[in-house]
Parts: sequence; C-alpha cells; structure tokens
Amino acid sequence: MCRLFGFRSVIQSQVHRSLVEADNALSGLSTLHPDGWGVAYYIDGTPHVTRSASTALSDRVFQRVSGVVASETVLAHVRKATQGNNNVLNCHPFQHGRWVFAHNGDVPEFDTFRAALIAEIDPRLRRYILGDTDSEVVFFLVLTELLRFGPLSSRHERRDVVQALMSAIGRVRELCESDIPGAKPCLLTCILTDGEIMVANQGGKELYYSTHKRRCADRDVCPSLSEECEAPTKSGFVNHLIFSSQPLSGENIWLEMAEGAVVGVDGRMRLYHGAPKRHSLPVVVGV
Repeated sequence: MCRLFGFRSVIQSQVHRSLVEADNALSGLSTLHPDGWGVAYYIDGTPHVTRSASTALSDRVFQRVSGVVASETVLAHVRKATQGNNNVLNCHPFQHGRWVFAHNGDVPEFDTFRAALIAEIDPRLRRYILGDTDSEVVFFLVLTELLRFGPLSSRHERRDVVQALMSAIGRVRELCESDIPGAKPCLLTCILTDGEIMVANQGGKELYYSTHKRRCADRDVCPSLSEECEAPTKSGFVNHLIFSSQPLSGENIWLEMAEGAVVGVDGRMRLYHGAPKRHSLPVVVGV
C-alpha cells in the first residue's frame, strides 16, 4: 500500500519537515514504499506536479522539491505498487486541469473490472488515462461525477466535490464488490483537491488529520494567528488542514478518521466533517 500527505493552509508554508525530517515523514516511509513518489503544489491557482519512479529517500529530486516547495496547497504520495508497473505514469498524484488526486488502497482483481470501470468514465476523459493503475481510473471516475455539476475548469462547491467523490467510490464498490461471492473489499482512501477545496475519504486504509497545534511555534510572528490555530475550531473555520497516513511528530494534534468518514475544507477554509461510522479518536503526538 501507499502513504499520503495533504496540506491546505491560509498562508504559504514550507513542508520540508513534514515530507523529509519528521518522524513518519514520507521520505523515511519510502523505504517500505519504494515504487515511486510524487509532489503536487499550487502556485497562483495552478498545480505543479513532480513525479518519479525512484524511491523518495534516495532521490535527490525529491529532497530538492521538498526543500523549495512553499504553497498554500500540497499533496504528496509515496507508492508501494499493488496494481500497475513501476513507472512514472503510474506514480501519484494524478492531475487533470486544476484537479489533483492521490490514493492509498487497492481494487482487488482490477484487471477483471478495468473495462467495466472505464466504461463508466466520460468519453471525453478516457483518452487522458495514461497508466495502468486502479488509482488513475478511480480519479477519472471522480472527475466524471464532478462533470455533473459543471465543467471541470469552473469553480465547484465543496458539497458537489464531496458528492462526486463519494458517488465514484460507491460506483467502484458496486461494480467490484456486489454479488461476487468472497470478493475482497475495495480499499479507497484518497485525497482530492483543486488547490482551494481539499477533501479526503477514509476508504479502508488509515488516515489522520490535524487542524490545530498545542502551541504554534510562529505565534509571535504569524499575521494569521487565530484561536483556531491552537484549539479545536469554534467558528467552523480553520487556518490549516493536514492529512497524513500516519501522525507526524511535532506540535500538531491528530485525529484518526473512521472508516467511511469524509473531512475537508472549502475555499474559505470552512471545515467539513462527513458522517463517519464511529467518532474520530484524538491522537496527541510529540508530548
């Protein structure tokens, strides 16, 4: 399986520590997830994506990209291949227009269902599927659902993005799990963003999120410091949202997402919680 990292903030921030230096940073985890990496970040609303089939820990490009990236929105991934060959076309995040997507999980027996899944994708999008992974097909299924709410280049409401994501995931499960005796469940933990909206679904593989710290190290100099930076939000808005497959060391307070839960923010950084099957569990790291 793979590992995910997603970051959305009201201010541009560097993510080198989260990707390279922290305990459970993606760089270190790549020793167990050696089949490629990718980092997507947004500049002036435009995604920039760097991917490689190399192992992140030993790749100087990963170290360099992680060191220079400063953005309000970042999505990163290290891959342990379950479907598809080890090449750059199969590395996450996947990008189409403003939309970027990364997946941790597996669609068992994907080759059996690939044709049926691709048949569900809007014909205008099929030609952009360049690799042979289940993850890329799921991404274009999400975009197909999103088209129901308007052109992909237009601004979408958070509720529409969540609906598109969950509809696509539901369709994958319907095609690949229903009425198949002994079928293994699809694992569809993923993060989707257009640089403003960012939403994540815990689809069977672990995912944590953080919206505040015990104490912000930049509290004396940060112009955007608010109560929500150091405590659970009372206003419904947050200054940052971080997703990680494993809690990172440091001051952040981490919450474990329950299976089936959806968490995200809209362009105004209003926090959204979907309906999990159980309550999130607080995880305090770095005490």
